[in-house]
Amino acid sequence: MPPPTLHFQPTSDPPYKLLQNHPSLTLLSTCKSFQNLKQIHSQIIKTGLHNTQFALSKLIEFCAISPFGNLSYALLLFESIEQPNQFIWNTMIRGNSLSSSPVGAIDFYVRMLLCGVEPNSYTFPFLLKSCAKVGATQEGKQIHGHVLKLGLESDPFVHTSLINMYAQNGELGYAELVFSKSSLRDAVSFTALITGYTLRGCLDDARRLFEEIPVRDAVSWNAMIAGYAQSGRFEEALAFFQEMKRANVAPNESTMVTVLSACAQSGSLELGNWVRSWIEDHGLSSNLRLVNALIDMYSKCGDLDKARDLFEGICEKDIISWNVMIGGYSHMNSYKEALALFRKMQQSNVEPNDVTFVSILPACAYLGALDLGKWIHAYIDKKFLGLTNTSLWTSLIDMYAKCGNIEAAKQVFAGMKPKSLGSWNAMISGLAMHGHANMALELFRQMRDEGFEPDDITFVGVLSACSHAGLVELGRQCFSSMVEDYDISPKLQHYGCMIDLLGRAGLFDEAEALMKNMEMKPDGAIWGSLLGACRVHGNVELGEFAAKHLFELEPENPGAYVLLSNIYATAGRWDDVARIRTKLNDKGMKKVPGCSSIEVDSVVHEFLVGDKVHEQSQDIYKMLDEIDQLLEKAGHVPDTSEVLYDMDEEWKEGSLSHHSEKLAIAFGLISTKPETTIRIVKNLRVCGNCHSAIKLISKIFNREIIARDRNRFHHFKDEKVHHNKEKATAKLNPWSSLRHGLTVKDLEVDSGATRHMRPLLMVGGVRVSSQILDEHRSTWRLGLRVEIGLRAWKRLECLSFKSLSHH
Repeated sequence: MPPPTLHFQPTSDPPYKLLQNHPSLTLLSTCKSFQNLKQIHSQIIKTGLHNTQFALSKLIEFCAISPFGNLSYALLLFESIEQPNQFIWNTMIRGNSLSSSPVGAIDFYVRMLLCGVEPNSYTFPFLLKSCAKVGATQEGKQIHGHVLKLGLESDPFVHTSLINMYAQNGELGYAELVFSKSSLRDAVSFTALITGYTLRGCLDDARRLFEEIPVRDAVSWNAMIAGYAQSGRFEEALAFFQEMKRANVAPNESTMVTVLSACAQSGSLELGNWVRSWIEDHGLSSNLRLVNALIDMYSKCGDLDKARDLFEGICEKDIISWNVMIGGYSHMNSYKEALALFRKMQQSNVEPNDVTFVSILPACAYLGALDLGKWIHAYIDKKFLGLTNTSLWTSLIDMYAKCGNIEAAKQVFAGMKPKSLGSWNAMISGLAMHGHANMALELFRQMRDEGFEPDDITFVGVLSACSHAGLVELGRQCFSSMVEDYDISPKLQHYGCMIDLLGRAGLFDEAEALMKNMEMKPDGAIWGSLLGACRVHGNVELGEFAAKHLFELEPENPGAYVLLSNIYATAGRWDDVARIRTKLNDKGMKKVPGCSSIEVDSVVHEFLVGDKVHEQSQDIYKMLDEIDQLLEKAGHVPDTSEVLYDMDEEWKEGSLSHHSEKLAIAFGLISTKPETTIRIVKNLRVCGNCHSAIKLISKIFNREIIARDRNRFHHFKDEKVHHNKEKATAKLNPWSSLRHGLTVKDLEVDSGATRHMRPLLMVGGVRVSSQILDEHRSTWRLGLRVEIGLRAWKRLECLSFKSLSHH
């Protein structure tokens, strides 16, 4: 039987007893979606209840406050009422206060006064909360005046809200005044002031006030624990929690959420496990807020499996559940998993929010997933227009810069209002990464002109820019300015940039002196940077010294052994080369394989050196053949001076043609439209051979190619090249003495040798088998020294030795 139709005049007083239990209104308690809400509203209209303020007030209350409501819909309903009563005004103020734009509550309060509706004690708590959220101190003071005029300062909720508003806006003097002049000095008001102190980092004052509380409840303890945690003093937060347990104060849900957050930040997995046991013992395993906090704790403590198990065990996941799991993967650098979970979230029709994007954008940045990053940017522009989340916009800048689109990063930065120190830092670092040192340094000057004080992160970007551009003197000045002008103590990253800068310039004495004067011991990155510079400049003695320290700090790092081996090889110390290589093999250490990725149609494809597992592998290798032929016609000869250095990274697994970056580029050429930019990301440095080859590929195919390796970006963009039909000849230094007294004078690249093994060498017109080469282990030199044996010969399968003569 349908509900009765009631006809009321808009101005009539409704029979509340009749309406309270009306079927149409009771449906609101079961409403779980906005679509469902509109159906209920339609039913209310059919029954004539829409003519009563009581029914409309219930609808507005649900729309404004319920998580399944819609504040915009509440506003439409509100505007349809000719004379809203006090309850409806208060509901709209409360709804706006809880929204993402709480300033709307202040606007409604002004309208309320202009309409002649007097506020009451229910008006001010949420109104003052809005002032606290948006930093509206002056408006808060005027509202405080209204409170005094109306005689509501003794209301406990209003009193506490005033303390909160002043404290959170940094007006601790006013907060203390309100607190001290009132007789309502209960645990709640004490806690409000304690929270204000902790927000401003005044933890000693907060602790002093805490000790004055006559009866401390869980809320008071929670305020102190949260204060320590929010100030980054996680160990003290956990110690305070232990003190709370000894005081026999029963923790509550909020306590455990705060403690789990402190465990997550401090890596206290053992205490986190204890909290989980407490949750289970108290029958709170289905409490979503606590489960979300547990997921966050486990993921940040490195136990992603437990975090994922908890996540999958949630029947009805909320947006926080998805965010903490995605954020956990990003935090632990499991970017592919973060991306996959985000895709699953989309398939589940869960609407992402700004926190979701702050968590997923670093994954896009690392993997080079520019298409997804662009989609996120478009989504933000559409759904979150006017959002002032500086962390989100900073993440967008970082994503664009690391995905190779520095122009888009600059556009986001230029349109960002207000800018934060983090956004300036992201833009400076992005420009430095792309080799735009002058732009980075100019932006640094502009940042200071606009009143932003640089921090330690700023100077990492500035010094990195100087290092990449070889600006030694300017780097020295910036380093000194950081210490003398800004009172910033150098950290390992700053020293690392300076050692890299000085090492690249060959200023080893200055680099050593700087390392000796460091306030902390150099880490592996600094010794590695120095070792790399020694390789470039052939400084054997210092290289040995740097390698010795690097072996001690990172005994399982094969890169250190490879670098030292290369230094010895360049110096012709082959016995030392053999010794280092033997040690490397005895330890069973393997170099991290080269891996390059490329995003096509929003899917990230990864390639290892010599990879043939891709579903389009056959087409990729056909394109590689075409590339090789075109490179040869264009006059490209592999730079053999890089052979030794990169043999340990990728040559040991395949020829130059099969390096991972070339596979990614070949896939990009067959999978994207002509003249579009190809962007690749590599986990190791791009070798010299690939660098010169990519430069020509860019010209031949008229493609801009942007490659990011572990150090920097490489941009390749030029006009088409005219093909050189003549064979290219690489003139080499005469080889050093061989046991057989032979010298190679020339090397020609044979067009027919790019895909075939050459099992024999022609030495002085005499065929020398690879077996003899392997037996004698002859040491040869191609401008550098390469120990040739059967395996080494196989690595050189793409070259053909044709012109050899007697010494």
